[in-house]
Amino acid sequence: MSDDPYRIHVLRVLDWEDAHVGFDAAVSDIPSDMRGRQATGLPYSPWQLLEHMRIAQHDIFDFCRNPNYVEMKWPDDYWPKTPEPPGPDAWEKSVAAFRSDREALKQFFADPSLDLLAAIPHGTGQTYLREALLIADHNAYHVGQLVAVRRVLGNWPN
Repeated sequence: MSDDPYRIHVLRVLDWEDAHVGFDAAVSDIPSDMRGRQATGLPYSPWQLLEHMRIAQHDIFDFCRNPNYVEMKWPDDYWPKTPEPPGPDAWEKSVAAFRSDREALKQFFADPSLDLLAAIPHGTGQTYLREALLIADHNAYHVGQLVAVRRVLGNWPN
């Protein structure tokens, strides 16, 4: 990895926990019967938030590295259709896929030959740095929502 301080910060921001709970804590120890529950007054379940985060992170990563990227339809393609996971191992698969993509993102952005300030060739002016920060910001926002849902459902440690 490069010793470029900007690149180091970009890599850290993708999974840091300096100012808030991280992804791993937010998704741990949620009982399977609670993953598809929507809290009163909130429009999403833990499953919907998790799967939305996974889909969005994967989509942004695909945009960064795929010259044949095809834009997904908002919001239909970014949110699961039902509050409940579609099967007994869907939660674990989604968590694993999110973590796998996060690690691949870190490797991608760690490559010193990648100019973080360069415009993505097939984009409309977006830079690699912008997309890395977008991922970090989006994930932090939804991790906070996931914690809030867990609190309302009575499934967050005090």
